[in-house]
Amino acid sequence: MGTDIGDLLQKRKIELTDLSNRVVAIDAFNTLHQFLSIIRQRDGSPLVNSSGKVTSHLSGLLYRTASLIEAGIKPVFVFDGKPPDLKSETLSRRKEVRETSLEKWENAKAEGDLEAAHKYAQASSKVDQTIVEDSKYLLGIMGIPWTQAPCEGEAQAAHMVIKKDADCVASQDYDSFLFGAPSVVRNMTVTGKRKLPGKNVYVDAELEMIELDETLGALGINRDQLIDIAICVGTDYNKGLEKVGPKTALKLIKKHGDIHAVLREKGVEIEGLDNIKELFTHPDVTDDYEIKWSKPDSEKLIKFLCEENGFSVDRMEKAVERLKAASGARQKTLDQWF
Repeated sequence: MGTDIGDLLQKRKIELTDLSNRVVAIDAFNTLHQFLSIIRQRDGSPLVNSSGKVTSHLSGLLYRTASLIEAGIKPVFVFDGKPPDLKSETLSRRKEVRETSLEKWENAKAEGDLEAAHKYAQASSKVDQTIVEDSKYLLGIMGIPWTQAPCEGEAQAAHMVIKKDADCVASQDYDSFLFGAPSVVRNMTVTGKRKLPGKNVYVDAELEMIELDETLGALGINRDQLIDIAICVGTDYNKGLEKVGPKTALKLIKKHGDIHAVLREKGVEIEGLDNIKELFTHPDVTDDYEIKWSKPDSEKLIKFLCEENGFSVDRMEKAVERLKAASGARQKTLDQWF
């Protein structure tokens, strides 16, 4: 997902407590996809309730968000709106990958190959409208604010940080920087081991902070050139130049100044280039949102999670107590946020 420019960015390890008392705009779709991919049984099957409805995302939202609140973090989730037309090809490719992975998952389960089954199951994950609506409802009764982006969630989250309504964006993708996010946290909603995309390799999911100005200064470029580099590598809106990775793209942009000069030198074109750049420099965002935390509604949580979705009453009640106590590094309680 997104653009593959991670090797160029200046990353530093941080702890959850370093984000205490800070508002973090979380890329909701990215986070839900992580929960759906990771929270699965041995054969790759997601968690489901008695009627077969997927609940992996609800489990992730409840318990991971409780951990964030305990660390003193003030989360606000940002949901994607209507994707740009230029993203249609990428979305079609993702759909094909999901459908192929789903078929391979079923075959692997039938053959008893649990390792392969789990791998293909993760790649078959899809955030559908039911999952989105259930997630919004759960966040609401947990007392956690969320906002609806008119288009790309990462663009809206970046806008909220630029406006200083949030302190940083939380996302696994790097597109937030192309939309102008000053700072981005990675691996905030995942713990333990994380699988590398397209590889059967797992690495420690360490919390990382990336600052845009620090990266631009280290690379000796500006944000517009970073966008050009991403377009050379490939984004959700275009295929990259043939045999051009992030380091090569950096050299080309620093040598020629901008992507137009690079394309002239190579004698190639990128269809809709100006429109692609416009999506990053002037994204469709809104100021119509409210960020306000409230107390979790225990009664509604029990009904929704336990009665409707089969969660353990004991575990759920403990999670609610964690939300209420919100005992992070500075012992800051939710009552102080109202």
